[in-house]
Amino acid sequence: MGRAGAVRVAVARAGAVAGGEVSGARPALAGPLAVVVRGDRVESVHLGHLVVLAPDGSVRLAVGDPEVTLWPRSSLKPVQAVAMLRAGLDVDDAGLALACASHSGTAEHLAVVRTVLARAGLDETDLRNTPDLPLDVDAAHAWRSDGGAPSSLTQNCSGKHAAMLATCVAAGWDTAGYLEGGHPLQQAVRGVVAELTGGPVVDVTVDGCGAPLFSTSLHGLATAFARIAAADDGGAEARVASAMRAHPWLVGGPGRDVSRFMAAVPGLIAKDGAEGVYAAALADGTAVAFKVADGSARPRAAVLAAALEVPGAGGGALDDDAVGALRAVGETPVLGHGRPVGQVLAVLGGGEAAERAAVGRQW
Repeated sequence: MGRAGAVRVAVARAGAVAGGEVSGARPALAGPLAVVVRGDRVESVHLGHLVVLAPDGSVRLAVGDPEVTLWPRSSLKPVQAVAMLRAGLDVDDAGLALACASHSGTAEHLAVVRTVLARAGLDETDLRNTPDLPLDVDAAHAWRSDGGAPSSLTQNCSGKHAAMLATCVAAGWDTAGYLEGGHPLQQAVRGVVAELTGGPVVDVTVDGCGAPLFSTSLHGLATAFARIAAADDGGAEARVASAMRAHPWLVGGPGRDVSRFMAAVPGLIAKDGAEGVYAAALADGTAVAFKVADGSARPRAAVLAAALEVPGAGGGALDDDAVGALRAVGETPVLGHGRPVGQVLAVLGGGEAAERAAVGRQW
């Protein structure tokens, strides 16, 4: 059958199981986002929901149900940062980029966290996020070698928590209870989430770091990123976008695809989230958001790269150099005995997109 035929068959079968159309009030089920090819056979199919918005806010591409309500996880951090700036947060661009980060815990990341806290008259003992080791393997090894244990400082959300504490100091709010749902900080965040996403917060829970987590629709998450990325008025949204673009490596870290995407594509802001969530937007307001249904991070880079090519092909948002850089970051090889024997291929719902992915990408 060959690789192209195998992809088409696998995507068709997955689509038949997953559905993919909205009929009346019935939401669409998840649709195919990516396939994992080993040799000439499809080994796995990742289903999910995805939306690509044009600069005018119209839906350019949808897979599954773009109105599905989800937990945006750490992809929400840039929105939370907007709320903090509006409430009085006073940090430089490095501190603001780290407020948007799920950082790798390198020495550079930790130094910025300490600086944000010190400027607010606080230190790492004031952090209330869940203790953990750095995400980066080398950073975690170095921390352990120096006698360090899992801590709130080295946990990947410490930049956000330091910024939350600094916001409380600036606004004159209590710092001890800053993670409580009724705290003025969290109420302010909730209001900005509803404003930028364009829809009400239906559910609230607790994120992995201990902070309140607010639900949104996938469409709403893409809308929020579009508003932040396209802002040019010097307000909070524009400041967040500028900080992320200026410091992509603070937003993630060495080797992280979120940092590599922003460094490779001019004007792009992007933020990964746990359980297969990703959101990104270009300076013209083109935006992407998706959720991998099984929560896997494996297909995220390939899916984001392919999704950002959709507006480029239709509206010229990306030039050839940017497309090449995008594809390089999105390339996700499948290894056999340490060498590439396949690839994770984005299919974005199947049909012609699946066939192009199957026959147009080489490993």
